[in-house]
Amino acid sequence: SINNKYLHGVEVHSVTVDCTVTSRFAHTVMTSKALNKANISQEIFFEVELPKTAYITNFSMSVYVGEVKEKEKAKKQYDAAVSRGQTAGLVKASGRKMEKFSVSVNIAAQSNVTFTLTYEELLQRKLGHYEIQTRVKPKQLVEEFKIVTNIYEPQGISYVDAHATFLSNELLPLVEKTVTEKKARIYFSPTLEQQRSCAGCEGTLIDGDFIIKYDVNRAKTLGDIQIVNGYFVHFFAPPDLPRVPKNVVFVIDRSGSMSGTKIYQTKEAMLAILKDLHEEDYFGIILFDSSIDPWKDSCVFVSKWAPQVTILQFQVSSFSATNINDAVLRAVDLLRQGRSDHIVPEISIDMIILLTDGMPNVGESNLPRIQENVHAAIGGNMSLFCLGFGNDVDYRFLDVMGKQNKGLARRIFEASDATLQLQGFYEEVSSPLLSEVDLRYPDNAVDFITTNHFDQLFNGSEIVVAGRLTDNDLDNFLVEVFAQGVRKGDSRNVDIDEVNSCDFEKLFLVIKTGSEDEKGNATAKALDMSLLYNFVTPLTSMVVTKPETENGTDSPLVADKLTEGKKNTTRKVFIIILPDRDDALCFNINDKPGTIFNLVKDSTPGILVNGQIIGDKKIPPDGKINTYFWRFGIIHRTLGVRLEVTTRDISIFQDGHRVKLLWSDTASLKGPNVDFLVTKGHSLLVTLRDSVKFLILLHKVWEKHPYHRDYLGFYTLDSHLMTPNVHGLLGQFYHGIEYEVTDLRPGEVPEKPDATMYVKGQELNVTRGWQRDFRRDEKNGENIPCWFIHTNGTGLIDGDATDYIVSGLFKTV
Repeated sequence: SINNKYLHGVEVHSVTVDCTVTSRFAHTVMTSKALNKANISQEIFFEVELPKTAYITNFSMSVYVGEVKEKEKAKKQYDAAVSRGQTAGLVKASGRKMEKFSVSVNIAAQSNVTFTLTYEELLQRKLGHYEIQTRVKPKQLVEEFKIVTNIYEPQGISYVDAHATFLSNELLPLVEKTVTEKKARIYFSPTLEQQRSCAGCEGTLIDGDFIIKYDVNRAKTLGDIQIVNGYFVHFFAPPDLPRVPKNVVFVIDRSGSMSGTKIYQTKEAMLAILKDLHEEDYFGIILFDSSIDPWKDSCVFVSKWAPQVTILQFQVSSFSATNINDAVLRAVDLLRQGRSDHIVPEISIDMIILLTDGMPNVGESNLPRIQENVHAAIGGNMSLFCLGFGNDVDYRFLDVMGKQNKGLARRIFEASDATLQLQGFYEEVSSPLLSEVDLRYPDNAVDFITTNHFDQLFNGSEIVVAGRLTDNDLDNFLVEVFAQGVRKGDSRNVDIDEVNSCDFEKLFLVIKTGSEDEKGNATAKALDMSLLYNFVTPLTSMVVTKPETENGTDSPLVADKLTEGKKNTTRKVFIIILPDRDDALCFNINDKPGTIFNLVKDSTPGILVNGQIIGDKKIPPDGKINTYFWRFGIIHRTLGVRLEVTTRDISIFQDGHRVKLLWSDTASLKGPNVDFLVTKGHSLLVTLRDSVKFLILLHKVWEKHPYHRDYLGFYTLDSHLMTPNVHGLLGQFYHGIEYEVTDLRPGEVPEKPDATMYVKGQELNVTRGWQRDFRRDEKNGENIPCWFIHTNGTGLIDGDATDYIVSGLFKTV
């Protein structure tokens, strides 16, 4: 997974990938050497794509060696370099299974540079095999190119397969594979001539994924236990277990956003999945948008009803209305009914598979409340698997809801193979072998273990438990396995294999759900392990620092670990809610920090709202400065009230008096014409009698964040109570706006289509996207769809954005 993007005159001398796997634990070292042959210094880029499940443990660049530090400490080093305009290493998402580490360095003329990246990964068994994926993209012919993988499995290797997406008939024989009882070696090293895309061409064939799949021998016991340095690891995947019958309800979103390719691919996947259902299984189908439509009133027997699903109409709604809450609860009712009416087998597993491409916006739309409702209804008696189609879903919402209910979430990418993605996910969970799996170890032999309770064991997967032993001289100890399945629990002594080169102490556990205390404890332990074992995790950063002897200064590079669902946020987006049209418009206004904009001006009652923006603390590595609202001025001249709200405090001026409120307190002030309600650390609600309400939210940012600041959000409630004369950046939309949207077409981002909007006599290119609205849920907000108008709202707002700039917080001009 190396991608070297070099400039003219830079020659890549070698690219080497050296991977060693010991008992499923993969240690990979990627090395690239380059020479700047030019007579001037040049910036050289080093990029590596590595699996998302892997953790970077070291990076070196010539003599510049990396050290893993706690994020806060790493940022302090990093900030000093950024302020001097020096470069940083970055990790970002790259495709479905990979993330990209990239770094650049300025290399003197006629100089060499060597990049070395080390990462480690505990391989996960899926569909009956382990997979080692290496992405290689050298972008040019390389004098020395080599991929070497050595595998050692004490249990014995049952099979090994190696292939690559770029292997031609000429390259295929170059993949050397040597397999013995417990060891395997895969070697691939084409010469410079063999790399050429054609005779005499400078292009390379090496461009894609090199994939190794293998599995191990499995005795009919309670698994395999191995030990090193006082720690043990237990692999549990017993062969030949009979599958447990399942009762599955498919809950499928058919709202307007699913129209076209999405719903066609979903239907094709469903038809293929139903063909693969086992005869003893039961199933149900629920289609939903704003309404909930079960295909049948109860779960039905596969052998009788599956062939008739071909007549089911997967027609989408004309509206983007999504009622996830009621759809999932209806699925729970179907499965409950199957139990109470004795329709389904007593020994069987219940599961729900939810597929949606959007956010709940009909019925219950509060995300935490939906999670609570679903968790209460399921009651630990069934599993929920959540599939998010595209990038417009709130993945964390689905992820938490799945994990709360013995399931998980998976993102389905919008692409031509979405049907295969859906089928592939179903194949992973389609054959449950055991449920409520408990692995128990003697208290007098083990003093610490990782998670040892698992909701399910699926065919082709594996359970892994690691722990610390109190006695290093144990030859065997009793392992007990309790689980629900066709067979009951078992217990027996399991022999221990000695493994000298495997560091299973490096296993890393992060709990995403649980109480605040549990999260805090888990975070502290995970941070300690990350620092102890030099792992780049979501809690740490890799910092690469030049020795102080060079130029007398540090020049650190930073790499962070990504997590699924993490998104960039924009903090100054105006959202125009149009309830009469069940729609919304949104736009950004960009200007220099310190600028004050008029947001609302209604001259009849004398209402004025202005907002001032502020910039980041310093310039981020990407050079883009974010701006935020940090101060609002509000006047109601008729009532004689003036209000100044900042991220620090709130000042109220009335009748010559000043009252100061702090965000750190909860407070309520009631007057004859205006009320103020401060919710501690969170929001201010200003209620003007017989008029509008203004809601100002305080968004707190980690106080030690190197760039971002606390900022404010502004919302108007009951805006229809304003007079027809109201204006301002927001006020001009309080009584609605006429527009028409046509010509929906693919945009730059597949999940965000473009369209043509006709508004105020103009034709605008707009983009369909999502923004977070905090009016109904002040704490979490909710994602709402909106049409985004580009270029500072040009064409949508009256005049130009600069027309709304005023000279003071309480000024009209």
